[in-house]
Amino acid sequence: MRKLTAAACLFGAMILPAHAAQAAEVAVLDWRAALMNTQSAQTSLSQLEGQIGSQQREAQGLGNELQQLQERLQRDGETMAQSERDSLIAELQQKGSRFEQLRREVIQAQQRSEQQFLESAEAKLEQAVEQVLARHNIDVLVEPQGVLHSSVDLPNVTEEVTQIFNSM
Repeated sequence: MRKLTAAACLFGAMILPAHAAQAAEVAVLDWRAALMNTQSAQTSLSQLEGQIGSQQREAQGLGNELQQLQERLQRDGETMAQSERDSLIAELQQKGSRFEQLRREVIQAQQRSEQQFLESAEAKLEQAVEQVLARHNIDVLVEPQGVLHSSVDLPNVTEEVTQIFNSM
């Protein structure tokens, strides 16, 4: 994706001087939103949910248990017998370790899934962007976050890129 962004910026930088006397056609593309709104992304997210859903539910349950155990320790810790307090602290540590392990596993699975999706979608996204650039004679394509000021509304081609991507 960086290649696409860099290429768009480089392309824009090369075109602007050549068309200094003419107004350049400028448009906005939020490529992340264009990708995330595709059918492929939704399928990928559903597959990921199927893979890590049980881990997420277990982590959420553990998080709730940890909170309750911490509240109990804070509320009743000073009045508990030492052995009961030690047992509660050991349980907190054990469940806390399992919670952190699950959290790391979920994050790693999400990162792997995102990377695989981006790698598989990059060529299609570039093709979709090229089609939109040609269709609208766009000279400069910028990300919404890169626009500091514009006295006119710039056309946003994000949805069109998503539609073309879905049709490929």
